[in-house]
Amino acid sequence: MERSVRSSRRSGAGLVVLTIFLVALCLRPALTSVGPLLPTIGADLGVGEGTLGGLGTLPLLAFAAVSPLVTRLTSRIGTDRALLLALTVLTVALLARSYTGVPGLWVGTAVIGAAIAVGNVLVPVIVKRDFGGNVSLATGVYSAFMTVSAAVASAVSVPIALAVDWRFALAVWAALTLVVTLAWLPRALRSRSAPMARPADEHKAPIRLWRRPTAWLVTGVMGLQSTTFYVMVNWLPSIEAARGVSEEAAGVHLFVYIGVGVIGGLVIPLLFRSSGNQVLAGVVASMPMIVGVIGILLAPGLSLLWVVIAGLGSGASLVVALSLISIRGRDQHDATRLSGMAQSLGYLLAAAGPIVAGSLAEATGSWTATLVAVLVAAVLQLGVAIGAGRPERSGVQPSGGL
Repeated sequence: MERSVRSSRRSGAGLVVLTIFLVALCLRPALTSVGPLLPTIGADLGVGEGTLGGLGTLPLLAFAAVSPLVTRLTSRIGTDRALLLALTVLTVALLARSYTGVPGLWVGTAVIGAAIAVGNVLVPVIVKRDFGGNVSLATGVYSAFMTVSAAVASAVSVPIALAVDWRFALAVWAALTLVVTLAWLPRALRSRSAPMARPADEHKAPIRLWRRPTAWLVTGVMGLQSTTFYVMVNWLPSIEAARGVSEEAAGVHLFVYIGVGVIGGLVIPLLFRSSGNQVLAGVVASMPMIVGVIGILLAPGLSLLWVVIAGLGSGASLVVALSLISIRGRDQHDATRLSGMAQSLGYLLAAAGPIVAGSLAEATGSWTATLVAVLVAAVLQLGVAIGAGRPERSGVQPSGGL
């Protein structure tokens, strides 16, 4: 009887730990559901395309602004409770964005970005804490949940809008976040980490972090993979249309690009575990984007093949970036600060990506310059991934290897 009770408790604890993967489901639908609906939103509200483009950039700017502040929040209320607050705010903001008019559309979008930023920063920290010996595998599963929800949201937003309206198509994801918030609530209430005790030299820690070369390399991986992803998500259909792909096929290719990222994200941890080589993993994750972009430039007739290859690399690169954040953090405090730095600067770079890509296309009259810019970013990612994968000079190798 006692053994049965212990087994039940362990199972219950395991289920509580797994709720982090449910959180991953909430971190992208609020963003990827918007793009397909922009023409409908613009027609309904009388807003031009240039203005609507800001709806895609605003969350990334919120990521950049809020990410460095997450450490202060967790120091006050703890990691699990900070994530509960973010989920609650996200639920309310999803409803406000749809049903409070044009001002609410913009304010709600900004608040949504801020709430998601907290989740972006804290999930690698929680993965490091709860899955210490399996960081890359847990990160791969987490990113798979996140990618699937992103792909589904982008695919169903238009059908839902046609069946009801665009406001409901955006707000419906509040139901998902509400369910996950309720699932996370017991974990937050039981949390023993609120607030986290600050080290005696806490005020010096951010300065030391910004002086660590490895921190900048990890930030580079995060920023460059985010830049290539958001450029492709925003402009891939337009790039393919200019090369003779039909509008319907280009839309399918975008879904494929996002969807196959799940496979890349789940496979790359197997390489980590079999080889234990973080540099090799970084190279393998970075190369497909290079190959895919070169293929689109030189052999556009095989566009679906190149989209699949690039998508595999995109998903794998996200897992590499998030895993490096978890592993290069020397403790929970350091991982939170590193996550804030990498995602703040990384998403600031990513926010500029789609704008620069569109400007290059407008200035040159073709998408070739944009594709070359993506290729350059992918090559740079390869270089910084090699550096970020090497052990730090101090000889300190954090636990929870890839």
